[in-house]
Amino acid sequence: MRSLRTAVAACLVLCFAAAAWAQVGVATREECVMKCHEAAALINSKGLDEAVKIIGDPHGPFVWKDSYVFLMDLNGKMLAHPVQPELTEREHLLLMTDPKDKALFVHFVNVARKVGHGWVDYMWPKPGESTPSKKLTYIYRVPGKELFVGAGVYEAGMMY
Repeated sequence: MRSLRTAVAACLVLCFAAAAWAQVGVATREECVMKCHEAAALINSKGLDEAVKIIGDPHGPFVWKDSYVFLMDLNGKMLAHPVQPELTEREHLLLMTDPKDKALFVHFVNVARKVGHGWVDYMWPKPGESTPSKKLTYIYRVPGKELFVGAGVYEAGMMY
């Protein structure tokens, strides 16, 4: 009986350790909010040009775990995106939709313009993947600017 208890305890320890290890590389909602506020502070302290360089750096402080911060203006222009920098080459992204036909960038702009901060859900590929996953992104308007930043989490196994 003692060996059975020991085996069960060992299995439980291994299961909890594996679950904790799996979560090490997954961003949290709290981290997204914190990183967005840090990026907004950077914009206000260092200026837009310097912030675009730092936020757009794929090896910079605004890329962590499976998430990143992006920067846009209220006209729907992507100013910095560390994972898909080609998005910055477009005049605006307002006509772009996800696979469910959701105009995600319109939603981003509306949240930033009307409320100043909030969450938007949509479908978007994880970094390094091409298949879209459900993503929930925090949008935060930079105080005193016509700009906003966003960062999101991928919600595994959930579709809408």
